[in-house]
Amino acid sequence: MNGNYINFTAMYTFLNGPIFKLIHTCADELNVDAYAIGGYVRDIFLERPSKDIDVVTIGKGIDLAEKIAAKLGPDAHLSTFKNFGTAQVKFNDIEIEFVGARRESYNRESRKPVVEDGSLQDDQNRRDFTINALAIGLSKNNYGKLLDPFNGMQDLENKILRTPLDPDVTYSDDPLRMMRAIRFASQLGFSIEENSLNAITKNKERIRIVSMERISDELNKIILSDVPSVGFKLMFDTGLLHIIFPEMVKLQGTETIKGLSHKDNFYHTLEVLDNTSRKTNDLWLRWAAILHDIAKPATKRFEESHGFTFHGHEDKGARMVPKIFANLKLPLNEKMKYVQKLVALHLRPIVLAKTEVTDSAVRRLLFEAGDDIDDLMILCESDITTKNPNKVKRYMHNFEIVRTKLVELEEKDKLRNWQPPIAGDEIMKLYHLTPGREIGVLKNALKDAILDGEVENNYESAKKFLDEKFNTINK
Repeated sequence: MNGNYINFTAMYTFLNGPIFKLIHTCADELNVDAYAIGGYVRDIFLERPSKDIDVVTIGKGIDLAEKIAAKLGPDAHLSTFKNFGTAQVKFNDIEIEFVGARRESYNRESRKPVVEDGSLQDDQNRRDFTINALAIGLSKNNYGKLLDPFNGMQDLENKILRTPLDPDVTYSDDPLRMMRAIRFASQLGFSIEENSLNAITKNKERIRIVSMERISDELNKIILSDVPSVGFKLMFDTGLLHIIFPEMVKLQGTETIKGLSHKDNFYHTLEVLDNTSRKTNDLWLRWAAILHDIAKPATKRFEESHGFTFHGHEDKGARMVPKIFANLKLPLNEKMKYVQKLVALHLRPIVLAKTEVTDSAVRRLLFEAGDDIDDLMILCESDITTKNPNKVKRYMHNFEIVRTKLVELEEKDKLRNWQPPIAGDEIMKLYHLTPGREIGVLKNALKDAILDGEVENNYESAKKFLDEKFNTINK
């Protein structure tokens, strides 16, 4: 196989790193050919940080891993997976995966291949993209030699994602590669080569044989990319999104009745997602951006002389979140509840920004949002996608007023994650009540009075209010 030697200056850190010198020494002692391959090599040229190193050997990778772990000493953690012929060495913050070169063949009903020992060329042939088939020799006879059988370096330079072999076969064999192609396009800012893109569209139905857990893992990586809309547009255009996330596809499109239209809520959602992504790396806040308008198709109505409305879409959207998370195999824990809360509340700061910002309304917002108030404000500011600069300026000015009032009232009233100064159990003791409706009436009256600023948020004021309220009820 032909290859060129890597520029020493560009590869200085790589070739002179102690871990690679150790791999070189151990491979020579075992008389084994070893190569760094895949994403780590790709990221060297992209100047992206990477701590996960894949090493392929001609022969048993486990033997090389065991020898390296022994030389690294007790700080190294070795894991072997003999059924798969792989091993892993963790040392400090580095993780090295060792595997013998192999060839693969697939059954159409499964993405799990039949694996046999193979050559380096076989191993490079089975890689998903040319940029991930790059290999660098680490043994004595090939140290520093770049092996690039599919012009992956040229594709790196041109920012193109291309499969080493026929893309139709590549994606049909392992349909998860379609999601990986879109993920790399979104993460790296690469284009998917035309034949490859067409093959994804052609093979989209094959994604159904992949577990939703694996699909959602790739989906989350797309969401965490710098401009996640790139990935979602590719999923939409190829038809993958229609299969894995049909609720989001329903947002797409506009309708006009009697000259009145509504915006395309799919592309609006992508704008909100990108806006949110510029402000935070938090995955679940980005999910809230994706789902904030998810119920608009279900709540769309046309009102004469007014146009299209989506009344209650925030409440219905919040109710949809658990089922969507379940379908996508996302966690049904506090992360889901966090997204659900932000979806339910996402209109509240916007309503405040359109009207007079009263202390009472801000107190209620702070009470309901709790510690998530700052994230809610990020989501709401990201939701302003109007192209009218005067509207943007007015909204942002009012949001600043809301933020200022939030700080002032939190310092004064301590309403974040508020608990009543007098709880239900104590109300029963104070007024000799048994469990029943009257306790709920007193609790809600106290809460409303505090949030409306009529009663200070302390025990003495609360007790005085409850005494008066109890006496009024029981006259």
